[in-house]
Amino acid sequence: MPWFPVLLVIHIALAVGLLLPSVLLPFVLRRTTGEPGGATRALMALQGTGTLVIAGGLALTGAAMLWVLGPQLLTQPWLMVALTLYAINLVVAAVISRPNLRQLVGLRATSDDATWHRRARRQRYVAYGMAGIIGVIGFLMSTKPDLW
Repeated sequence: MPWFPVLLVIHIALAVGLLLPSVLLPFVLRRTTGEPGGATRALMALQGTGTLVIAGGLALTGAAMLWVLGPQLLTQPWLMVALTLYAINLVVAAVISRPNLRQLVGLRATSDDATWHRRARRQRYVAYGMAGIIGVIGFLMSTKPDLW
């Protein structure tokens, strides 16, 4: 059995899983009233302690794919653009999204709490941007365009 397809699926799942909480939590928190449910708690746990485990697995599978495919893969412009966009998304998740999500989780929102709603809306815009970048990365990875 060739290992590359399995390795690729695991790598993609880890890459999406690393950013998934930052993209989904702003929308899940909007519907949460009172104590967060199971899905929300799972996303918050993934956002917190699961990040290092997922990042480690992502690094290992990425290195394994480079070993299988060869380092010449790093000369592909589409891959460099996709990796740069992914790095930008990771920085946005770490510097903007995570601290803002911590503030939103720590505050209780009432129906007339304008501050919470304003922060939550701003966080959803960040999530929309991150989701858009993930879409561009998916496009680059699936089409492998000849950029230059």
